[in-house]
Amino acid sequence: MSNPYSRVTPELEKLATMCRKSSTIDTSLFEKYNVKRGLRNLEGKGVLAGLTEISDIYATKVVDGKEGPCEGKLYYRGIDVEKIVEGLIEEDRFGYEEVTYLLLFGKLPNAEELASFTEMLANYRTLPTSFVRDIIMKAPSKDMMNALARSVLTMYYYDDRASDISLPNVLRQCLQLIALFPLLAVYGYQAFCHYHDNQSLFIHSPQPYLSAAENILYILRPDSKYTPLEAKILDMALILHAEHGGGNNSTFTTHVVTSTGTDTYSAIAAALGSLKGPRHGGANIKVVEMFEDLKTSVKDWTDEDEVEDYLVKLLNKKAFDQAGLIYGIGHAVYSISDPRAGVLKHFVESLSQEKGRTEEFELHALVERLAPRVITGKRRMYKGVSANVDFYSGLVYNLLDLPLELYTPLFAIARIAGWSAHRLEEMINVNKIIRPAYKAVCEKHEYLPLKKRGKETAKQL
Repeated sequence: MSNPYSRVTPELEKLATMCRKSSTIDTSLFEKYNVKRGLRNLEGKGVLAGLTEISDIYATKVVDGKEGPCEGKLYYRGIDVEKIVEGLIEEDRFGYEEVTYLLLFGKLPNAEELASFTEMLANYRTLPTSFVRDIIMKAPSKDMMNALARSVLTMYYYDDRASDISLPNVLRQCLQLIALFPLLAVYGYQAFCHYHDNQSLFIHSPQPYLSAAENILYILRPDSKYTPLEAKILDMALILHAEHGGGNNSTFTTHVVTSTGTDTYSAIAAALGSLKGPRHGGANIKVVEMFEDLKTSVKDWTDEDEVEDYLVKLLNKKAFDQAGLIYGIGHAVYSISDPRAGVLKHFVESLSQEKGRTEEFELHALVERLAPRVITGKRRMYKGVSANVDFYSGLVYNLLDLPLELYTPLFAIARIAGWSAHRLEEMINVNKIIRPAYKAVCEKHEYLPLKKRGKETAKQL
């Protein structure tokens, strides 16, 4: 039986129609008043709204005075992320904690600093007494991002200095959230599986000697077992998702909400609400679902013509969700390449071999090669298109046998490092509330007393 509280009545449908009619703005007015829709210009380049030292994205270069596309680059505090990855591979160690230190404090730690910082995070990786029983286990949500946001907001009531926005205290709160996000997300998922899917409930405590990536696999899997390659690839995914400039939606949300002077828990919960959206953090789920549809629609995964025909159907809104999109292809900033996708592609090939699922990797590689050609042949493009990080992150999580419900929370587990760095940066550098301008384009009307408002007034709406 449906919940009457959640019912959409015919009356609400009618009111929604009125709302749509009264709130639809003539699209020509955006051009008339030079409004940058989505805070972007016609080429999709973001409007400059702030300054940051935390990370930088390169997607274009100037040659002979003209700006043109180039291979994508991502820098954390001025250091090429691909070089960070190469160093970690060479030294055969985990790196998310080190990258978190870099983002927060502006430099790579030495061995002693890294050991101390890792120990600090391990000590913070403990939830308040009875938090799992009293908060996570009660009314578990089927949406893990909502469950995560609720847990973050509830943490406020367990913090004796929750509203203290002095820098040391906010840093303490951020470090605790960085350490606790894996627990909050995974435990929320396990509670949902137990109460909604009647699965056995198991709660593993994190191990202080394990990295963030290892702990995620340790507390998630019933037997707590994982291979070194699995843990290293998950660590790499966390590193690549940890930060991406100040202009992405959830990070900008962190800046906006932080500028009001609010507490850390409210700012991070707002960022989670932003990341949840399928146009942001939920994109890799769409990639996975699209490929599942492709695999059932295409008989021969190696037949280029058959795969290309499916991609054309996607663009023509005749396949999958009829949205006219090839998910995982194209990015708001990158054109020739997304460096994060390139790194993940290298690792996912190895993982697909370990899992005996190389045909799925080869199918992704084929779509990655064909999709840009299909898109440019059908759409007017201001810049090139290429596979983005979501194109391969979904396959990574799938090969790791991670549940679909945790794909976006995993993004949050990584990005809390970047959000924390940006919250601190906003607090340190800006003392004005962020308030962009909106131009009113509505017509003016005379006020009518209630007794004079007839049916014709309703018709006007």
